[in-house]
Amino acid sequence: MEFDDDFNLENPFSNSNDDDDSSFPLLLFHTETAHMPSSTYLQTLSTTRRCRCRRRRIVSLIQYHSLNFDPFSPYLAINYMDRFLSTSHYSIPLDGKPWILNLVAVSCVSLALKMRKMEFSISDFQTVERMEMLILGALRWRMRSINPFSFLSFFLSFFQFEDTKSAQEFKERATHIIFMAQNDIKLLEFRPSIVSASALLSAAYELFPLRLPSFRNSISSCEYDDLFNCYNRMQQAVVAAMDDCESVVEMGSCTPANVLDAQYFSSSSSENKQMSATGNGDIRGLKRRKTSEFAADM
Repeated sequence: MEFDDDFNLENPFSNSNDDDDSSFPLLLFHTETAHMPSSTYLQTLSTTRRCRCRRRRIVSLIQYHSLNFDPFSPYLAINYMDRFLSTSHYSIPLDGKPWILNLVAVSCVSLALKMRKMEFSISDFQTVERMEMLILGALRWRMRSINPFSFLSFFLSFFQFEDTKSAQEFKERATHIIFMAQNDIKLLEFRPSIVSASALLSAAYELFPLRLPSFRNSISSCEYDDLFNCYNRMQQAVVAAMDDCESVVEMGSCTPANVLDAQYFSSSSSENKQMSATGNGDIRGLKRRKTSEFAADM
């Protein structure tokens, strides 16, 4: 199975970097909710510990199978996974069958890498391909996920920087924050545009604290309550990532994924803590922030 165009998470509607079309931002805002998990899925995760543990396990597996790739690939794979699991039409028996969790993880990683035209070596090809088709059907073939990265350039265009280096540093920090915060299930309730704006404000708080009010005014099109709540939650998620960052699985080398390796799972009964999808980045650069401080600036 192959996809025609190379997918760019910052420009989901085209394989080019040409974003001169004035209708592009409007299209992003208009269609972003179609690429989010269902509200029922979020409620289930919030109230059911078993489902939270299951998601945590799949996320860890996705990160493990993506160790040799840039962090955009597991980010996209996790988006596919959340959207797939949130569909009520495609129920699969995940409980009590850990190999299926790995099958879902491998299939989501495989789809993400195919979208980005990257090579991924797997065994059990036919089994993975069948699961891929199931995921594609559940997602209605909407694989060009609109995500927080899709909105960064739009919001940044309203900011004023003295030089391109500062602007690039600002964007990179916001990107890093988005990666770190992805594992927090409570952020799933916010639209990608709100997550993007919150990440930019988080980066502004750290890099340009005196300019935070002007940055906030630049993205005032976002609903205040949603933006404030998302920002607050993002700070908690980043702190949690700083405290819990460890390797997903410690192994000497990465081998082709074997989705039916029951022995591996039986020897891994304890949950591995999650590592940030940003790899070896300096996650200690973000300090703990208080909601009251942000509220005062807002």
